[in-house]
Amino acid sequence: MSFLPRSALRALERFHAARPWDHNARFHRWILRQLPERVGTALDVGCGSGDLARLLAGRADRVHGIDADLEITVRARELTPAAAPVTYAEADALTGLGDQSYDVITCVAAVHHLPLTRALQTFRDRLAPGGTLVIVGVARELTPVDHLLGIASIPLNIVMALLKNRGRTAPRPASMTARTRPADLTFTEIVREARAVLPGVRLRRRLFWRYTLVWRHR
Repeated sequence: MSFLPRSALRALERFHAARPWDHNARFHRWILRQLPERVGTALDVGCGSGDLARLLAGRADRVHGIDADLEITVRARELTPAAAPVTYAEADALTGLGDQSYDVITCVAAVHHLPLTRALQTFRDRLAPGGTLVIVGVARELTPVDHLLGIASIPLNIVMALLKNRGRTAPRPASMTARTRPADLTFTEIVREARAVLPGVRLRRRLFWRYTLVWRHR
C-alpha cells in the first residue's frame, strides 16, 4: 500500500491494530476445496498456531505442522485437542522435513520467508505421486494490477475488520502473533520461478494482498 499517503497508512494501521482479523484464515476453506475428500498424510509448512493443521485433520489421517518459531509451535500444541491426529515440530522448512512423503503440503504466508526456488523444489520432492501442493503467498506490489487489487482490498479490509470484530476493538488472535516480514519477490518473478520448478502449476493474484499457487504431482 505504498501508494497511500503516510497519514492514511498510519490511520489504517491504528484501525486494524484495534480490530485485527486474520487474512490468511480467510483462505483456509478455499485450500480445503483444492484437496481430495480424504488423504493419508498432510504437512503444513509454517503452521503458526495450528489453525489450518486442525482443519486438515478433518481430511487427513495424519497431519504434521512445522514452524521455525518455537513459541508459536508450543502455542499450536496447546490449542490442539490431544485426540486430534496432529503433531507439531519446530523445524526448518528446507532441511527439517526428513525423508517422508506427503499426500498434501500446504504453506500459508510463509514461503516468502524462504528462498523460493529451493523451497518449491523441497516441497515437490516431499510430495507423493498424485499429491497436492497449495500455497497462499505474499508478493511485493509493483505493477498497476497489483496496485488496483490493493486499492480494492482496502475498503473490503475495513468491512471485514468491522464484521469479524462486530465493530468493537479486540486483541490479536493467536494466529497473528507469529513473526512476519515483507515479501521481496513480485508476482511476475514468483510465476517465473514456480513454472521452472513445477510444470503445470496454477497461480493467481488475489484480494487482500495474497496470491495462490496449486500444483498436483502427476
